[in-house]
Amino acid sequence: MRIDGNIGGSIDGTAGANLGELRSQVELADHIGYDGVWSTEVARDPFLPLLLAAEHSPRLQVGTAIAVAFARNPMTLATVANDLQSFASGRLLLGLGSQIKPHIERRFSMPWSEPASRMREFVCALRAIWESWQTDTPLDFRGDFYTHTLMTPMFRPPHNEFGSPAVLIAAVGKRMTSVAAEVADGIQVHGFTTERYLREVTVPLLREGREAAGKSLDDFIVSYPGLVVTGSEEQQFEAATAAVRRQIAFYGSTPAYRAVLDLHGWDDLHTELNRLSKLGDWSTMSALIDDTVLHTFAVVGEPADVAAEIARRFEGVVSRFTLYTPYPLDTAAQQTVVEGIRDRRVTAS
Repeated sequence: MRIDGNIGGSIDGTAGANLGELRSQVELADHIGYDGVWSTEVARDPFLPLLLAAEHSPRLQVGTAIAVAFARNPMTLATVANDLQSFASGRLLLGLGSQIKPHIERRFSMPWSEPASRMREFVCALRAIWESWQTDTPLDFRGDFYTHTLMTPMFRPPHNEFGSPAVLIAAVGKRMTSVAAEVADGIQVHGFTTERYLREVTVPLLREGREAAGKSLDDFIVSYPGLVVTGSEEQQFEAATAAVRRQIAFYGSTPAYRAVLDLHGWDDLHTELNRLSKLGDWSTMSALIDDTVLHTFAVVGEPADVAAEIARRFEGVVSRFTLYTPYPLDTAAQQTVVEGIRDRRVTAS
């Protein structure tokens, strides 16, 4: 299992975008010993921080978690991903997500329909474009949502010696999970996912989809931003616990994620969280996240114990684990967790 960090804003969209701060974040991630760094598309572009990361670290893998696919078209995304893959010497993981209809239509002014089918075709179009560039063959992709049939020599980039980047699809529902299994190189699991949901729902769907496509799960990337509650001091630990309770309550109020709660028999919890969210009663919502729910959705413990618990829950299921900490986590605590996972990896190899 590889363990990753975040730059330019973490999974929860927090701050960090000026060049000096980004450089410091990359240097810190390298120093801590992360295997890679992710950049999000929340209030900032997801690709520019990765360009800086690739420049300042020759070791770290760089990835988008996620870039909004439907805010773009396959040609524009194929171009920027090809350039970044080349600049990063083959270290790019291209994570794509669909976003939801209001954002695509009203924020990006782009078309929205049949997100799972559209994402499948989007990835197939990406691959057709990259294949055309790599093999100097005519571009002839014709789909229901995207058509790419023109590629003149002037606009054809040179062969990328590192090939095309791995494509990961962010998926929560069953249909998008099946699409990821069929056409992608990996899946980006949502942070509001439990070990049980991964083992009983997500992985069986992935295995079924890979087998149907004549592929194996062996080389398929399962990337998971797992909620973690930890801290080097008692006050930090209490703040971390409160922050993660709030995050779980927020996700639990969202109808799209109800299936995870249903699996655990907590459908009534979703109903109440959803009701309170419409009233804006966020404090009461957090109070509903008791210790059982907290420990089910998050790895909770001292930094020295967290690595072992992450490994116990997710080894053999998750190939990349990102520390999802919607609160400031000090460097020493991060380093303790990362070193613990690395030590287990070395022992197992």
